[in-house]
Amino acid sequence: MGTPLQSTANHMDVLVIGRNCLDYIAVVERLPAEDEKAPLAFRFVEGGGQGGTAACCVARLEGRVALVGKVGEDDEGARCLDRLHAFGVDTRFVEIVKGGRTPVAYLFVTKKNGRRTIIYEPNQLPKMELTREHLAMLSSANAVLLDPETTYLAETVKRNAGPHTRIIYDCERWKPGVDQMMALADYFIPSATFLESRPLANGPMEFCQQVRRLNNDIKGQLIVTRGEDGAFYPHDGRLYRVPTPVVRAVDTTGAGDNFHGAFALAISFGFELHRAVRFAVATASLSCRDYGGRQGLPDVREALAVTGQIKEEIVCGPR
Repeated sequence: MGTPLQSTANHMDVLVIGRNCLDYIAVVERLPAEDEKAPLAFRFVEGGGQGGTAACCVARLEGRVALVGKVGEDDEGARCLDRLHAFGVDTRFVEIVKGGRTPVAYLFVTKKNGRRTIIYEPNQLPKMELTREHLAMLSSANAVLLDPETTYLAETVKRNAGPHTRIIYDCERWKPGVDQMMALADYFIPSATFLESRPLANGPMEFCQQVRRLNNDIKGQLIVTRGEDGAFYPHDGRLYRVPTPVVRAVDTTGAGDNFHGAFALAISFGFELHRAVRFAVATASLSCRDYGGRQGLPDVREALAVTGQIKEEIVCGPR
């Protein structure tokens, strides 16, 4: 049975390159202060990592997606793979590192507002190197999504991308190589906190001015995510905002990753910019309905229906 986003191509709609980890999630009524105690409402385990979650999002939306990444040869790595398989992600390019340890993260979700606090383990697995097989897939994919752990791959990805492959970069914080991504990515998507990064700081500045200043350094399209305020992007001299739909959010874990996954899929199917951002905001917002970042993901029909209910608005006019 066909879907509104069905592909007739024999290659991947989206190739995701990025991190996998295992999330240990604790839901609490409130976060305790230091040296305090607080009762646990409930806990569970879910696959995590920006790349892994974004890939699950694409698959849930019925896109063809493969993930390039690494996990350790341990129980945590096996659980990450199990969750990827459950969503239908192609994991043939996920390397199991012999003797390696899969990173984990501890997430504390506040029950009353769905906000989460994360303590993560830095990835100690070897850096990813793209093989000839990876590059062949990269050259034929409609879109490639790079997460923050893959910043160093900017030039390799750009050099080997196909003429119709669009590069989307999930920017978390300033790090070496980000300036290269600014110059090479077709879509550079940071969160609003990136605007406060030290290399960009230039004294007090309104949000609109901050976005425009960053946009001057971006060769491709800039999109800034801002949590419950939605997403902002400059286009034709104006700054647009796509507001979030009304959703009862219980957990914002993975919302940003799902935004990037949904946006990459939308671009791979040729959505114009305004509709692609609306689709990404709709998907990310709906994913907050359940705990863990993946269980609340909508199917493609629901995502498209909510997309049609959202309208972008101009928040800053021409300069």
